Amino acid sequence: MGREQARFVPDNPHPMDHTFFSALILLVLVLDPLGCLPIFIPIMRSVEAKRRARVAVREVFIAFSVLVAFMVLGEGFLRVMRLSERSLEVAGGVILVIIAIRMIFGSAGDAYGLEPGREPFIFPLAVPLLAGPSAMATVLLLVSRQPERMLQWVAALTVAMALSGAVLLLADRIRRLLGDSVVSAIEKLMGLVLTAIAVEMILAGLKRYFIGDL
Repeated sequence: MGREQARFVPDNPHPMDHTFFSALILLVLVLDPLGCLPIFIPIMRSVEAKRRARVAVREVFIAFSVLVAFMVLGEGFLRVMRLSERSLEVAGGVILVIIAIRMIFGSAGDAYGLEPGREPFIFPLAVPLLAGPSAMATVLLLVSRQPERMLQWVAALTVAMALSGAVLLLADRIRRLLGDSVVSAIEKLMGLVLTAIAVEMILAGLKRYFIGDL
C-alpha cells in the first residue's frame, strides 16, 4: 500500500498544479533577470566588449543545462534523499519567500570574488546567479508534482531562460533606457508577486501534509 502511494500523480487538478504559462511566469520570476543586472553588469565590464555577448550566451546555456539536469534527475534525487513532495513544496516556498524579500527590500548584493581581468566561467553568472537554489528547488517541485508533463516544463524553462538571456544581453541598454529607479521598481513588483506564489506553495504543502489531497 505504502509503495503504491509513494509516487503520487493527482487525478484532479490541485491548486498548486501548474499550466505551461503559470510555470513560465514562475520561472521568470525566480530567475529574476532584472534583479541580476546589478551583479551582471559590473562582472561583464571586465570582459572584452567583443566577447561579452558570447560569454553571456555561454553562461545562460550552462545555467539552462544545470536546471534541465535537475528536472531529469529530480525524481531520483528525491527518492535517494527520501524527501517527499510536501517537504519540497514547503522548502521551495520558504526559499522563494527569502528571494522575494530580497527583491522587495533590496540587498547590498553578494560579493562574488572574481579576480580582476578574469573572464567569468560558470561561477558566478551561471551558478548561482541564474541556476541558484531557488531555481533548482522550483524545477524539482514542478517535476515532482507533475512528472508526466516533463516536456512542458522543459519548454517553459527554455522560454524563461531565453527571456532572461535577452535581458542580460540588453543589460546596458535597459538600464540606460529605463533608469535604475524604474528597474528597481519593476523588480520590487515582481518580488510582491513571487511572495504570493511562495506563500501559496507553503500553504499547499502544509495542507497536503496535515489534511491530504482533497
